Amino acid sequence: MKNDTFSRFRLISFVEGISYLLLVFIAMPLKYMFDYPLAVKIVGMGHGVLFILFFVALLMAMNKYKWKFLGFQLFVYSLIPFGFILIEKIIMKNPAKKLK
Repeated sequence: MKNDTFSRFRLISFVEGISYLLLVFIAMPLKYMFDYPLAVKIVGMGHGVLFILFFVALLMAMNKYKWKFLGFQLFVYSLIPFGFILIEKIIMKNPAKKLK
């Protein structure tokens, strides 16, 4: 994988999306069903850091590839579980520089 803005954005998007799934489908049930709040503290902190990295990577990609509305759309998709799959599908549909 090349070490460019597009590749970094894809990688961070995927890892952040997986962390969101872990938070929602594993850590939160552990907290509320099994009274184990430590899971949310640990996974939640990791997800929070990854979400900030995602946002920074998105801003960098928006700036480099002149994404306007697309950047907003990708941000909204990052807020829903499994949204990272939609993000990947959209950004890989066309080469990165053609997405505007």
